[in-house]
Amino acid sequence: MAGFTDPRLVTHRPITIENPALEATVAPLKFTSATYRLWKLADLESDCEDYGQAVIYKGTIENCPHGLALDGHHWIETGKVFPVCGNTWNMLAKTRFAGHFDFIGSFDTHYGIFEGCGASSPFEADAVAASCC
Repeated sequence: MAGFTDPRLVTHRPITIENPALEATVAPLKFTSATYRLWKLADLESDCEDYGQAVIYKGTIENCPHGLALDGHHWIETGKVFPVCGNTWNMLAKTRFAGHFDFIGSFDTHYGIFEGCGASSPFEADAVAASCC
């Protein structure tokens, strides 16, 4: 996605035309609006790798005292240990979010692909917003 590794889908929805004549002209095409959170970080991997890491959100971001919605798949509840892949770890540790989290673990031990990791596209039929960790 334009040079970004591991883009995170935040929201997606179908776009309706609301004009029957125009809709008939473009049928069977369908349109989707998708919002992604993109990270320009050199350390991101193409797959979500499990290093046994976790984060704890402090609840200190303005208007987010109870948790942080990082993307459509990551709701990080305040004060709760939240297991993350190496990419999510870097997205939090190496950005403006770093001061709002406590970080558990390191990159010393690799356990393989993060369980449940998988990407879906909002442009596929019946897509569900998904990422890894």
